[in-house]
Amino acid sequence: RPDCPADAVAGVELECLGGAVAGKPADEGVSVVNVWAWWCEPCRAELPLFDALAKAHPDVRVVGVHADGNAANGAALLGDLGVDVPSYQDGENAFAGALGLPAVVPLTLVLRDGQQVGLFPKEFHSLEELEEAVGL
Repeated sequence: RPDCPADAVAGVELECLGGAVAGKPADEGVSVVNVWAWWCEPCRAELPLFDALAKAHPDVRVVGVHADGNAANGAALLGDLGVDVPSYQDGENAFAGALGLPAVVPLTLVLRDGQQVGLFPKEFHSLEELEEAVGL
């Protein structure tokens, strides 16, 4: 699993799912956070889109937040799907709780310079649909 960026996700400190917390903090620009769970079929279908978004737009920080207590199943799913987006582990629902987000998956949060500019509690079906929502 890839390492996670060194800073918090939207101000919430989380452990990295299967990698280390390393690298330079990214406090400027666009960040896309996908909240997902290993058992969620729509999440399984859309996770590769976030990987494609990260590859198509290297200037955008794309990370996942696995919202389930079973980290091993989350890491295994990412491996099975070949998704290389760094993901954080959130077995306590700290991310959604701290930000007042709906307790649903999948959920996508868009940040610009650390400020929330988009919230999408839905599944994305194409890279183009995801890019349009993010504003790319």
